[in-house]
Amino acid sequence: MSTTLDFTGRVALVTGAGAGLGRAHALELARRGSAVVVNDLAPEAALPVVKEIIAAGGQAVADSHSVATPEGGAAMVSAAISEFGRLDIVVNNAGLVRDKTFAKMTPELLDPVLDVHLKGAFYVSQPAYAHMKEAGYGRLVFTSSAAGLFGNFGQTSYGAAKMGLVGLTRVLALEGGKYGIQSNSIAPIAATAMSAGLLDKEWELRLKPELVSPAVAWLAHERCPSNGGVYSVAAGRIARVFIAETRGFYSPELAAEDIENNWQTICDEQGYVVPTSAENERDVLAQWLDLPVA
Repeated sequence: MSTTLDFTGRVALVTGAGAGLGRAHALELARRGSAVVVNDLAPEAALPVVKEIIAAGGQAVADSHSVATPEGGAAMVSAAISEFGRLDIVVNNAGLVRDKTFAKMTPELLDPVLDVHLKGAFYVSQPAYAHMKEAGYGRLVFTSSAAGLFGNFGQTSYGAAKMGLVGLTRVLALEGGKYGIQSNSIAPIAATAMSAGLLDKEWELRLKPELVSPAVAWLAHERCPSNGGVYSVAAGRIARVFIAETRGFYSPELAAEDIENNWQTICDEQGYVVPTSAENERDVLAQWLDLPVA
């Protein structure tokens, strides 16, 4: 088996690829042989990335449709298939921030964040999924965040949208797996326009977008076994993030007082399990309660 992760013959669509993380992802995939649809709402941002890829001997086209509408998502998927005859990889990277604390959050600040991050990933991935299902192969990479996984002060809308993408990743992993479609999420930290003014100089130098893109390349490759995974990626480090469940406490006549009296047991992390689906979580529960497994 070759040690090189080659993407020759593959076609990738990267949203928000005119700058920052998206640009780095597009260049990394193109460097490894993939044709790339460079999507960015600003054509003047996407075109230089396309030119850079072509100048290096790769294949790329620009797309300026918005991820925030069903029509925009369908159009960019159609553009990929029309230009290159197929679509194997979607990297959902497009994003924006409208940060406010929960008490100050308004619908005007909430809606654009949900529209671009959560709905946008849905609108792009659904038509791509239909094509991939027919082809029997596909890779979907979503961009979550530590703000959603762990929380971050002042990022109520962003955190909610980013954790929603984890749920979308997990469901699509279950539904798409039998069709050869794998879905995974990254939770990156990188110095980009979205983080401007939030990081000191030393962190900015270390948190290069180019150090996140290798994780995207791996998750997008045919040799990658991960499906439904979530990975923290920053400054050259990658780590698996997972949702686990403690053994907990059981009483057939559970009362609130039982919960109070056994709170340490409920929260004890020893012997935790990592359910692979809601159904699997019920199976785990059945084993702990000595009930028949469905």
